[in-house]
Amino acid sequence: MARYRGPVEKLERRLGVDLGLKGERRLAGKSALEKRPYPPGQHGQRRTKINEYGLQLREKQKAKFMYGVSEKQFRVLYKEANRKEGNTGNILIQLLEQRLDNVVYRMGFATTRAFARQLVNHGHIIVDGRRVDIPSFKVKAGQKIEVGEKSKTNSQILRSIDLTNQTGMVEWVVVDKEKLVGTFTRVPQREEISIPVEERLIVELYSK
Repeated sequence: MARYRGPVEKLERRLGVDLGLKGERRLAGKSALEKRPYPPGQHGQRRTKINEYGLQLREKQKAKFMYGVSEKQFRVLYKEANRKEGNTGNILIQLLEQRLDNVVYRMGFATTRAFARQLVNHGHIIVDGRRVDIPSFKVKAGQKIEVGEKSKTNSQILRSIDLTNQTGMVEWVVVDKEKLVGTFTRVPQREEISIPVEERLIVELYSK
């Protein structure tokens, strides 16, 4: 299935959580989810009971839409996580966090992962001195991420830096916001990653 390109606020209302899909509106406290915390549509306010499979599927959708990956990409990441030693769910979330577009977002160069993905696709991002235009590029501990020299005056990037200054950075990135350069210092532990996803249910879904 292709990447979701529909109205993101309706998606957040349907899933009932803030997925960080609407940058400035979310940071300004104006998201549709806050105003109407129920699913869209004429039957949105009705209470419905979700079965076990529905709960598992919803958690997968949350993670998939939050990180902006396709169904195929998500399955590949799950298989990689399942091959590694350790908790498969935790490793899956760590692999998602290591995507270049997500790291650019975590560093505050973009207010959403979708905008971060666009920056990478259009060649605005440099990794260890080399231009990388693949959003799924796996960032390793110690790698330096920076905005390309010609892009450092981009008004949208500067606006993102200004807005994300108010929310603070995660502990596994160090960023010089004046020079638009950051370092991915380490792979975060699962308990440090604050996202509304129960990866245990995703593992149960794929284990069937």
